[in-house]
Amino acid sequence: MVTLADVARHAGVSSSTVSYALSGKRSISRETRLRIERAITDLGYHPNAGARALAGKRSHIIALVVPLHTEVYVPTMMEIAIAVTVAAREHGYDVLLLTNDEGPDGVQRVAASGLADGVILMDVRLDDDRIPVLHAQRTPAALIGLPDDPGGLSCVDHDFAAAGALCADHLADLGHRDIAFIGYGSAVYRRHAGYAERTVNGFRDRAQHRGLRFLHRPCEGSYESTAGTLARILADRPDTTGFVVQNEAAIGPLLSLLRASGRTVPEDASVIAVCPDQLAEQHSPRLTSVTGPKKELGQVAVEQVMARIAALAAGAEPEDELALMPPELVVRESTGPAPHR
Repeated sequence: MVTLADVARHAGVSSSTVSYALSGKRSISRETRLRIERAITDLGYHPNAGARALAGKRSHIIALVVPLHTEVYVPTMMEIAIAVTVAAREHGYDVLLLTNDEGPDGVQRVAASGLADGVILMDVRLDDDRIPVLHAQRTPAALIGLPDDPGGLSCVDHDFAAAGALCADHLADLGHRDIAFIGYGSAVYRRHAGYAERTVNGFRDRAQHRGLRFLHRPCEGSYESTAGTLARILADRPDTTGFVVQNEAAIGPLLSLLRASGRTVPEDASVIAVCPDQLAEQHSPRLTSVTGPKKELGQVAVEQVMARIAALAAGAEPEDELALMPPELVVRESTGPAPHR
């Protein structure tokens, strides 16, 4: 294993000079720094996290907190997590992935240990109880999600309210007047998941503005629960011709159930989904969808947390940043003009 002393000998400097170059504690000449960097590259030296933490008071690790609830769409969460990992490496940082739903205790443990220089939280709730821990520890943090009170934080998220509004506008423009919103299971709304509530609120506000009759029904996503949800919708509003689906698991069952009930998509019923393009393309007919960039979420979150780390290292107060990614409507074969009654 290559040691710091090996790097020093290769560069023709003392071990303390190499340490200063890595930690940034003292200024050294540009020529000396370049020699050290060349030696590190030539020898393949990788200082361990503990040594970096002792020398420079930085671990060069970011903790990414991703509680994997059973009702979340894991492929999307993992795509964002991979984007965070790639972006962090571009800054010379590694990522510590925490997937257990440990809540405030897990965040407290990581923040107080000094193991990570910063934290990125995912699956953010509107009243997220992990946020006070970040404030108390003065931990450089970025949120992939938007709480009710983002003060003292940097946040990046899809504009879910705008996504819900796009769905309502698209169906209204096609002449649909009775629309049902099939959402996530009730547990998601009980824990006030921001992505779920903001989408419904955006849809509801725009639907009211457009004079639409609408229902919002939670759905667990299984075939049986989707069948029950659809039966209740049609019992309450038999003239429903437009369906907005945010629960990815319910999309396939809904399409099958509509066909079984004698409703052809899109001639008799239009379906629009809030889901990734890849998922929308897998169904028959291909789904009209509202989606947003996922890779960019991870990239922006890393930039935000790095800016907060740098500000605190310089003795400055970090600037709060809020970035909302605009949604994109992609029209495919699952939506069409409302049928004449």
